[in-house]
Amino acid sequence: MNIGFIGTGVMGTGMINNLLKANFSVTVYNRTKKHATNVLENGAKWADSPKEVAQKSDLVITIVGFPKDVREVYYSDKGIFAGIHSNMILVDMTTSTPKLAQEIAKTAEQKGIAALDAPVSGGDIGAKNGTLTIMVGGKSNDFERAKPILSVMGNSIKLFGSNGQGQNAKMANQIMIAGTMTGMTESLLYAQKAGLDLNFLIDMIKGGSAQNWSMTNYGPRILQNDFAPGFAAKHFLKDLRIALSTAKEMGLNLPATQEAEKLYKKMVEVNNLGNLGTQGLIKIY
Repeated sequence: MNIGFIGTGVMGTGMINNLLKANFSVTVYNRTKKHATNVLENGAKWADSPKEVAQKSDLVITIVGFPKDVREVYYSDKGIFAGIHSNMILVDMTTSTPKLAQEIAKTAEQKGIAALDAPVSGGDIGAKNGTLTIMVGGKSNDFERAKPILSVMGNSIKLFGSNGQGQNAKMANQIMIAGTMTGMTESLLYAQKAGLDLNFLIDMIKGGSAQNWSMTNYGPRILQNDFAPGFAAKHFLKDLRIALSTAKEMGLNLPATQEAEKLYKKMVEVNNLGNLGTQGLIKIY
């Protein structure tokens, strides 16, 4: 099977490299070709547009920045839908809106092809190691066709229901992460102020009921003054806003998530730290 992949950022690079290691033929596109250097050196082929990627692929994966980028990649004159052919599967792994996932699926169905929304969790570490959690929305038969490819990139892959439900599952995931990121930040600050050994603290939390992915993976980075983006804060702010907007449509109030959104807004839009990893939240305290 020929795989197309659009988006060679931090996440996409690790995912593509795992597909290449599994001996898949992968054709890639990115708005900035320079950012695809790593995967091209590892054997990926270049295409000059999303349309060309679609023309050369049986299954196309997208993981880009924002919903507006997703729309452009799929619907522009040189977008994916301009290059589709029969029996294709389109898999958007961007964290985007449930409504856009449903729109893409409807367009795909009208054109006689399949579409899935399959956002991921696990950050740069999960992308590199092929251990992502993948949350899928779409038809079960399309999911089964795509699952062998998804399994190269993740080790927890669940179908949550119809198109859009993968995105809803990701929103629930991001709401949880919002709590662990603010909790991790304030836990470390409290411990530092109290004069505790922060390395001991992290080890202790790993073994107790407060254990969480954020502290295990991002806590040590903070102690090493490493704020490189495993997941950029500007994208997390985008996710929180999608979650809150969708919750509002459902008549649901999420006050803790609203507070997290305010903190990340301060980090990204007031302090211009959006390109740092989410662990950079500690810099605004």
